[in-house]
Amino acid sequence: MKSAVVESYGHAPRYADFPDPELQAGQQLVTVTAAALSPLVRSIASGQHYSSGGSSFPFVPGVDGVGRLENGQRVYFAFPRAPYGSMAERTVVGSSQCVPLPDELDDLTAAVAANPGMSSWAALTERARLVAGETVLVNGATGAAGRLAIQIAKFLGAKTVIATGRNQASIEPLTELGADATLPLDQEPEKLTQSFRSTITDYGVNVVLDYLWGASAQSVIEAVSGHGSAAGEPRIRFVQIGAISEGTVVLPAAALRSSGLELMGSGLGSVSFSGLLRSIGELMNAIVPGKFRIEAVPVPLSEVESAWGRDAGGRIVFTVEG
Repeated sequence: MKSAVVESYGHAPRYADFPDPELQAGQQLVTVTAAALSPLVRSIASGQHYSSGGSSFPFVPGVDGVGRLENGQRVYFAFPRAPYGSMAERTVVGSSQCVPLPDELDDLTAAVAANPGMSSWAALTERARLVAGETVLVNGATGAAGRLAIQIAKFLGAKTVIATGRNQASIEPLTELGADATLPLDQEPEKLTQSFRSTITDYGVNVVLDYLWGASAQSVIEAVSGHGSAAGEPRIRFVQIGAISEGTVVLPAAALRSSGLELMGSGLGSVSFSGLLRSIGELMNAIVPGKFRIEAVPVPLSEVESAWGRDAGGRIVFTVEG
């Protein structure tokens, strides 16, 4: 079968022949129609993700996609059995790792929304346990995941959503997606910390979804210091989702002792496979009624090598011919 094939880390996958998958007990054969090129897929295929260890070459990249089972049912599927990823004509997954898709949701939208949408849906429902009427701050809201996070937080009942981005120009369009307030990050460190502190106090932030880590996340943590210690002040659940800016921060012990800050992560490992699939199933059934806005850029899988390094804001979806 034709597939994207990773032969070594550090090189884009090639479009080439790969052995057909063989079914094992408890698995489903999926004929793939669409598979998104998410940051997670890039990271795993390059060997840079924490789940990349132990890969043997060659392998087919892709952690999820959309396709049809042998009985014709259209599904979203996740976590194919190695070495078969989703970027191939066919793949195999566990029977419990398929989610039926609503008829009104098209393949491209399902594929492009799954990974970025799941990141905030799982963070809000499985980790932060968002309560309707709370306030959510999305740190790093200008990418595909952050833009969906604004819409999903509102759909799940957030009263107020605050969005951050690298500068004023990048955050202005976010109000059209439902952001009630915005905060630019291109400020001096002390001023940025004060801006976060004022925002947290003025709006009563309950949940932080962090897609950036690094300096801006550290400013949030410093801004929270001393917050939540008085009776009646809300505790802040800080959910770390991505590290686009930097992989580390300086975490002062006093920041935890002097506040109601609760630090947690959301991703592969901190949320179970069943939890992630439950989140995706709920997300898929919310996309159309929620009128979520996300754009897919379809690219034939045969062009995988040239498209792999293209910066399209996480919107590339490889379509499988035939």
